[in-house]
Amino acid sequence: MANRPPLAIGEWYHCYNRGVDKRRVFHNKEYYERFLFLLYIANRTERVHTSHLKSTRLAEVLADTTLDNYEPLVEIGAYTLMPNHLHIAVREIRDGGIATFMQKVFTGYTMYFNKRHERTGSLFASTYKSKHVDDDRYMKQLIHYIHLNPVEIIEPRWKEGKGNIKKIEKWLLTYPYSSLPDFSTDRPEKKILGTTVFELFDKIPSVQEMLEEAQEYYQSAEVKPRRKE
Repeated sequence: MANRPPLAIGEWYHCYNRGVDKRRVFHNKEYYERFLFLLYIANRTERVHTSHLKSTRLAEVLADTTLDNYEPLVEIGAYTLMPNHLHIAVREIRDGGIATFMQKVFTGYTMYFNKRHERTGSLFASTYKSKHVDDDRYMKQLIHYIHLNPVEIIEPRWKEGKGNIKKIEKWLLTYPYSSLPDFSTDRPEKKILGTTVFELFDKIPSVQEMLEEAQEYYQSAEVKPRRKE
């Protein structure tokens, strides 16, 4: 694992990774759901052996109430899985929690992927990269950035103001591999997230508001991006 500065307990971090050589790491629903399964099942101090589970299907695992009581390693605040990369907002809640959690998730998924494709070696370009989120304002911006990332799939030029906002909004709310729907509905996947992230918002902005604000930001010649991802 690469050398990293120590992560502070109670602080949020933007963690992200992509496939080696920018290769596709999620091929269909089964691949995406396996990663979401790992986000949920790996986020606990006690190891859970998949062979001991009644099922490894995401819906059935999330519905299994015997798995509800556990001590988490981290708090997940938001996530998005894209065909060849992913973004996660995660909070350190115990010493070494993020490092342990990420190692469990990426190792588990790489083993799953390699077995299915009869391959060996690294699947991701690195262990993962992380950036400290140093205030609430930046955290809110990060959540919006993560949740709007999938727009590139249907409208690559959306940051230039291209595309139909209503169509994009509807598509985003039905994209199943992002935590965006969990900020407005109580679907089963909400169990993957922690609870304190929702306390950041007095009112959850609508997707349309997020899109319009982001487009204005990206198109403004006077505003420089705060972080280069």
